[in-house]
Amino acid sequence: MISGSTATGAPAVSVAARVTTSSTSVGPNRATAGYATSSPPPATLPFSRDLVPNRPALSPDQLRYCSEALEFFKAKFKNPETIKSIINSEFDDFLEKNHSRVDVVLKSPDVNKKCSVAFNPLNYETNNRYTNVLPFDFNRVILDPKIGYRPAEAGYINASFIKMNHASTSQFIATQGPKECTFQDFWAMILQYRCKVIIMLTKLKDDKGGDLCSEYFPVDEWSKEFGSIIVKTKWKTSNETGLTWRYFEVNYKESKEPPLDVLHIQYLDWPDKEVPENNLPVLEILKIMYHVPTDIGPVVVHCRYQIRKYV
Repeated sequence: MISGSTATGAPAVSVAARVTTSSTSVGPNRATAGYATSSPPPATLPFSRDLVPNRPALSPDQLRYCSEALEFFKAKFKNPETIKSIINSEFDDFLEKNHSRVDVVLKSPDVNKKCSVAFNPLNYETNNRYTNVLPFDFNRVILDPKIGYRPAEAGYINASFIKMNHASTSQFIATQGPKECTFQDFWAMILQYRCKVIIMLTKLKDDKGGDLCSEYFPVDEWSKEFGSIIVKTKWKTSNETGLTWRYFEVNYKESKEPPLDVLHIQYLDWPDKEVPENNLPVLEILKIMYHVPTDIGPVVVHCRYQIRKYV
């Protein structure tokens, strides 16, 4: 069952939210380091709360097939730990065989050149959550360096464009979980590149209360300011698979332009540094992504790091 509420506190029944932007189409090949920022906003993104999927019901045949497959694997692996041990063993073998090659890359003198902006003293310690997870120069996201508040060198943010092989596929930006000192940079990136979808593959705190990702969006309130940028929650909903969906309006506080509507999908149950046992939430996210036109701005994906869960 899906539950949720709107910014007015009313129960979520048939509230629909649509992105009302210019109908001018912008091609998906915009997601490069030279991404045009002066173009009109891309085509309308049709999305409403009604598209948030509930847990799909299985047909009798599907249930039977699943039961047969489950019994097969139960018979093959009577001890559940056997499966994990096999996977761990294969992964250890892979690391052992490829460790030398990976080590050569990490110790290569070219790494500093390829990540020269990330290694800049103004960026290295302050703007990177992990100093061993850095964007390359050739595909890094470049923020507008003219904005006065930004102390980072050359419009730096720990984020990279991910090139897709197929022209009809939505482009992506992979980024780290924002730090408090990069909140405004993160939302400036969203506005500059017209990013209408954010996929967050982590929760804010671990089971012991440790920080996994800083609170860069309104969580318990309906509006929050990040420097010169304001983020307003239009609606919020969640379902039983561990997904939380939020719809934001994002804009500069002094701007007279219409706000940017942004869909934020958070996968709360993805274990840190591991792979989830249940893939249904991932399938639900993919189902929503089918409704996202390829001519909008890049889809932003992040966990704690800038890697691991989507590379």
